[in-house]
Amino acid sequence: MASPLMLVFLTALPGVLCYHSSFIDLEAKGSNKSSIRFLVLGDWGGLPYPPYITPIEKATARMMAKTASQMGADFILALGDNFYYKGVSDVNDPRFQVTFEDVYTQDSLNIPWYVIAGNHDHAGNVLAQIEYSQKSKRWHFPYYYYEMNFRIPRTDSTLTIIMLDTVLLCGNSDDFLDQQPRGPRSSVQANRQLLWLQERLAKSKADYLLVAGHYPVWSISEHGPTDCLLKNLRPLLKKYKATAYLCGHDHNLQYIKESGIGYVVSGAGNFMDPDVRHRNQVPRGYLKFFNGDAGTLGGFAHVEVNKREMTVTFIQARGTSLYRAVLKKRDNLSEVDNYV
Repeated sequence: MASPLMLVFLTALPGVLCYHSSFIDLEAKGSNKSSIRFLVLGDWGGLPYPPYITPIEKATARMMAKTASQMGADFILALGDNFYYKGVSDVNDPRFQVTFEDVYTQDSLNIPWYVIAGNHDHAGNVLAQIEYSQKSKRWHFPYYYYEMNFRIPRTDSTLTIIMLDTVLLCGNSDDFLDQQPRGPRSSVQANRQLLWLQERLAKSKADYLLVAGHYPVWSISEHGPTDCLLKNLRPLLKKYKATAYLCGHDHNLQYIKESGIGYVVSGAGNFMDPDVRHRNQVPRGYLKFFNGDAGTLGGFAHVEVNKREMTVTFIQARGTSLYRAVLKKRDNLSEVDNYV
């Protein structure tokens, strides 16, 4: 008889840091019976000077804790810009304590945080953030990019989440300018990640296939669509029938849908930006939801995946749900085989 455990396997390239872990039997904990639930948080990285947090980060953390307690959360996806404005210097940098550990203190947030880097993190020492995985029980950052595979409890359905480093893929950018990424520092490293991604997508038979990165594919806000990802990532998402792409970078909440793929922008963990200067660069009809109102005090997304569907709920820090989207499980995967 199959174990009711929800299993997660973390894999990266041969020769780099990787590890395996498994979640506790969620049924035994009473937190979940037949679904996986998680929070999606981007651009939450506080300030580099006292008090090292913003009112939006503090309010969002409180609402995340309440949501995790009431709606359930097995883990958190932290999608970059973890420490403003220049990342951390080393694994002992006090920012880990004052911007992370001292802020997300509630018991309901004492769950795995699966982390990737954003452009501000790359202005500092990303390897130190990776190394911090050895110091914190909840901080999981095994490599710049990695894959996680889950079994949805008490079902025969599966979920795969592929975590990307879009800065290595596309290059860094100035967060305070309407600027596209400048191109990868190493084309070899960028191509290696892209080939790895294509291989993982091609092999995936998961019922739900999510890809997460820092930069958006589509966005109507300050930074707009990322040309590099439109060229290199978007065709792969369509070709291999991804369920959704999750990101941050623009400091608001957005839901965009194209060709059955949900594009979730959740970058409201520390600042809020109502800018919609790139609304005409997203094709008409794609945008389903946008919120950049500072009066909402930030926000995040709650995701629930069960045997039938995946539900994304955008939640503001003031305590209300703003928008809900439903995505169906992948089908016709035999068509994907034709590409392999």
